[in-house]
Amino acid sequence: MTFTEKRWFKVMVAIILFLLIVFLLNKNQFLLVPVVVLIQTIFLPFVVAGILYYLCRPLVTFLEKRKTPRWIAILAAYAAIILFGYGIVKLVAPAINDQLETFIDNLPAMVSTVIDWVKYIQENRSAFPDFVQDAILTASEDIEARIQNNVGNIASGILSVFGVIGGFINTLFGLVLVPFILFYMLKDSGRFAPSVTKFFPTARRENVLHILKDIDKTIATYIQGQMIVSLIVGILLYIGYLIIGLNYSLVLAVFGMFTNVIPFLGPYIAVIPAILVALFQDPVMVLYVGIIMLVAQQIEGNIISPNIMGKSLNIHPLTIIVLILTAGNLAGLIGVIFVIPAYSIVKVLVVNLVKLYKSK
Repeated sequence: MTFTEKRWFKVMVAIILFLLIVFLLNKNQFLLVPVVVLIQTIFLPFVVAGILYYLCRPLVTFLEKRKTPRWIAILAAYAAIILFGYGIVKLVAPAINDQLETFIDNLPAMVSTVIDWVKYIQENRSAFPDFVQDAILTASEDIEARIQNNVGNIASGILSVFGVIGGFINTLFGLVLVPFILFYMLKDSGRFAPSVTKFFPTARRENVLHILKDIDKTIATYIQGQMIVSLIVGILLYIGYLIIGLNYSLVLAVFGMFTNVIPFLGPYIAVIPAILVALFQDPVMVLYVGIIMLVAQQIEGNIISPNIMGKSLNIHPLTIIVLILTAGNLAGLIGVIFVIPAYSIVKVLVVNLVKLYKSK
């Protein structure tokens, strides 16, 4: 075997070429502008359609196994989505709307209570130690300065409304594409993997097909499992909030259900508004809210997630923290939400490539 035919040499050459391509693209970023615009345009509709695809696929597969034609199975999946949406609108939305209206009606009283607390602290500043007095004074001056500085931003804020409207229209147009994208995903999903394998040598097609199946299983496990787990957590929170008589229990439970999709940080984000509401309602209730959240997370972490999602996405908590912090700094909330499935896909690729490398 010659020097250039050795495996480690080929790997080094591949790494150098990859780094060279990244360097050249970084120096000529204008070449990536059309690609970035295209990705930004299709990202949201494809993500929504992809999530719906993995939620609808079990139903379509189940019906096809019962000798149901694929197009009828797809129509049944669409009907299930419509019925679910109709049920949410008719049953849940009115209750959420009522609680939000109540919250808006009570908001002035809450603001007044906060103002009374601030006034009380300021009037009794002398009762606190000197370092606390200095901190209170500094905080008051900082708040006042922020208010004055933000007054000048009102005009720019009004102008930015037009940008928000334009963004909303673009988002709405993108969401209109979701049913069409979803239809073709459900209709032609079986052709995707074989089409991809055609770009590889015949000897490697079986390996590529295996990797694609592993990636597909990982994504399906994450999306389906996360949706089920979040729904159960929302129900647990709602039952707990009802038991202690917490105001706006449905709104807070729905908020907790949605934030549960954020890895690691979701439960902490969900408990903040619940604690604030409990603080205004009855300070003792803050303890009850903390207990409910703790119980719900223990049930979710030790019973629900292991049985629904299994160990296919087994990631060390320290790794999750590092990934979330990095993704949050690079891409904000979107990065935090998608970093775990992205990491899981990369993990599947690396594990399979290492196996192929060792099998040579």
